[in-house]
Amino acid sequence: MLIELPCHINFLDPADAVDHLQTYASSDGLFVEDLMNGWLHGGLTYNDFLLLPGKIDFSAADVITETRITRNVVLKTPFMSSPMDTVTETEMAISLALLGGIGVIHHNQPAENQAAMVRAVKRHENGFITHPVVLSPTHTVADVLDIKAWLGFCGIHITGGGGGKLLGIVTSRDIQFESPDIPLHEIMTTDLVTAPQGVTLNEANILPIVDDQGRLTSLLARSDLLKNQSYPLSSKNPDSKQLYAATAVGTRPNDRDRLRLLVEAGFVLDSSQGNSIYQLETIQWIKQTFPKLEVIAGDVVTREQAANLVAARADGLRTGMGSGSISITQEVMVVGRPQATAVYAVAEFANKFGVPVIADGGISNVGHVVKALAPGGSAVMMGGLLAGTTEAPGEYFYQRWATLEAMDAEKSDPSPQANGMPGSTKHALYPKSAPHGNAATTRYFSENSTVKVAQGVSGDVHGQGAAVKAFVPYLYAGLQHSLQDTGVKSVEDLKKGVRDGSVRFELRTASAQVEGGVHGLHSYTKRLYT
Repeated sequence: MLIELPCHINFLDPADAVDHLQTYASSDGLFVEDLMNGWLHGGLTYNDFLLLPGKIDFSAADVITETRITRNVVLKTPFMSSPMDTVTETEMAISLALLGGIGVIHHNQPAENQAAMVRAVKRHENGFITHPVVLSPTHTVADVLDIKAWLGFCGIHITGGGGGKLLGIVTSRDIQFESPDIPLHEIMTTDLVTAPQGVTLNEANILPIVDDQGRLTSLLARSDLLKNQSYPLSSKNPDSKQLYAATAVGTRPNDRDRLRLLVEAGFVLDSSQGNSIYQLETIQWIKQTFPKLEVIAGDVVTREQAANLVAARADGLRTGMGSGSISITQEVMVVGRPQATAVYAVAEFANKFGVPVIADGGISNVGHVVKALAPGGSAVMMGGLLAGTTEAPGEYFYQRWATLEAMDAEKSDPSPQANGMPGSTKHALYPKSAPHGNAATTRYFSENSTVKVAQGVSGDVHGQGAAVKAFVPYLYAGLQHSLQDTGVKSVEDLKKGVRDGSVRFELRTASAQVEGGVHGLHSYTKRLYT
């Protein structure tokens, strides 16, 4: 049977294509509210959805990734490292801060060690050092050596005569061949060139800055001028020009003694379940005792949990429960929430009160970073993704021709190997201190339990063979290109587009996830960056 086809079909005028979109009831794709409708879709992870592409009329280099992680702290990039003892110590925190993020130093160590790490981060790049380390003429070479061992430098200015008048300077060359008991006034250099108080950072070519009475007021770290050029995104306190540092503390009464040693850093309260009386009382105590400190509370995954922490005056929230790569909380404790749904639910509530939300866990690639920001997150906290970099303090070992790095979620005892003991390939030299309680037990409320139920595993990740200073720029560039494809010029524009519906989403079936990955090849090589 033959079917006659019409010889002519009336098509619409192509010039009217854009106007014709107005005839549709809604834009293509889903509103975020429809995507996150738990009654229809259940809880979603980052792999369960995609963002639909927008219009590109700008360069990826023009995309601004600036974001707020607390009420008052703004970073140039939304990258944070997790407070795990195999992820964040001094080197990781410094590297991330230089690259626009912030590292959260773990508290599974003596408080004195943790405080020393915070000081090392903040002194790495100072600009104008308004509270310089000084000695008097009667101090000895031994005192300079102590400062070098503790803080890592030995260029010390000598003051005295009342009122902090600058008298001289002692450098490493001055003490190199001297006895430790030699007084500094015998070896210090007194012929100094100074700059007047009020000089700008770019104008100051001289290290010591003095007032009109010759008193030392600050120092200029010349090396930091070079760092300003090399690391334009670096995360700095706008007042002191020091690198931002954050540190984790527990929520028990004895953690308050630790906190007093760490007041120069920002704080992240570390607990697997943030909606507890311990955390609420700790936040209230911090705000009463140190009202200017920025406190990030958590972890939470529901708006009911978030409400109590917001009411307690938390400055930011961590969101995630059981979504980390080594966590088994959802399996063992049967509590938690898929991470994308958790970020959306908490951010939708907390953002109404000006409280940023940090997506903690579940980030395994740069695409997940974007998917954490789109539902309302302000930053991502990464553990496993950074654990294989050379700045992470974990232990390297080799197995079947692969370089691996250890990770621990639960520890019954603090590991000596992660801190420079035999068998480790990494080390950190800090003064020995008295034994301390294990942070992992208090984090999971199990310090008084006879039988401790693990909520994480010990494992390893492939060593990336790369430094954070190479890997984070890849994340940064990937984030810029992703936002460009989405058609937004900044993280803030992404959130605004999600709220007003101009940024749309698509739900992914299991088959769609297979299709969206590499498939149909016998073998392939996957390079993250070149």
